[in-house]
Amino acid sequence: MASLLLAGGGTAGHVNPLLATAAVLRERGHQVAAVGTPDGLEADLVPRAGIELVEIEKVPFPRRPDGAALRFPGRLRRAIRDCEAAIEAHRADAVVGFGGYASPPVYWAARRRGIPIIVHEANARPGIANRLGARLTDHVAVTFPGTPLRHATVTGLPLRRELEELAEVFADADARAAAAATAREARGWAADAPVLLVFGGSLGAASVNAALAGAIADLVGRGIHVIHLTGRGKSEGALGARAALPAELAARYDVAEYSHDMAAAFSAADAVVCRSGAATVCEIGALGLPALYVPLAHGNGEQALNASAAVGAGAATLIPDAELEPARLAREAARIVLDGGAMREAARGIGIADGAARLAALIEGAL
Repeated sequence: MASLLLAGGGTAGHVNPLLATAAVLRERGHQVAAVGTPDGLEADLVPRAGIELVEIEKVPFPRRPDGAALRFPGRLRRAIRDCEAAIEAHRADAVVGFGGYASPPVYWAARRRGIPIIVHEANARPGIANRLGARLTDHVAVTFPGTPLRHATVTGLPLRRELEELAEVFADADARAAAAATAREARGWAADAPVLLVFGGSLGAASVNAALAGAIADLVGRGIHVIHLTGRGKSEGALGARAALPAELAARYDVAEYSHDMAAAFSAADAVVCRSGAATVCEIGALGLPALYVPLAHGNGEQALNASAAVGAGAATLIPDAELEPARLAREAARIVLDGGAMREAARGIGIADGAARLAALIEGAL
């Protein structure tokens, strides 16, 4: 069995795939440690998962010719030396990078040590860390078809174990129907009630929340039941919109800031309205749920690209954030929930639920 050093962090988009992959590698008998910075989410999540974290200095690539740019070469050399020391201490047979600040020093350290480098890119548009890493190796895994990296193999995104297990339930029509009935009845709704799930992540999505507040009377008036996860501290508008509804219709609108049981929320849903971060798109795809994506307009437009394969396959539709307004949201969401049979069928065919196992196999093939 091999000793593997996994690198990545900063955001959940880098850390969660690392943790999902680490779990599968350990089940297969490999030894796993991780490299990250003390400032990212990995500093909390990796040790909590029982994985040793080697901390290195966070070395952002300079954006302008200033003092930080002058200090960058020396800081990067120190980070690479620290990564070489970690490779030596763990007798690592290979490194696996998921992007983020920790990955480039690990890639260069592995190159200097002559051990295999494996890169996993979560987004359809690669970040700078993995664009650099992909130049150093032939072992590149990507989440989405068409990701512009050399030697790319589509493995999908490594998902949390609970999502993989839920995807197995969703793959069986009878089990899916039973799970939906249980989740809906737990909310006091009929087992066959049409349900729309709307969420924007733990921080919420202000534009989605505002549009839904204006659309909710139309949606529940059509008989659609709505689960709305507003994000922490962002429920005021939704609660006000619910209070303005007649009691019979208000009972169809379930508002919460956050859910600690997303499996139950997904189980209840016929369709989803949400942002299109890589993890969200992959989770929804693995579950075979049709979606209306409202990409966050930031960075290089990667969220719109993340959704493009699902939209192209007929499994999702997309509304740009700047074009989102209540009437359009109500119209599009109602169509997906009430008349989305073809979209649901397409959604069942595009998801990858076993991304962690596929990536683990690619890693083993590189050893």
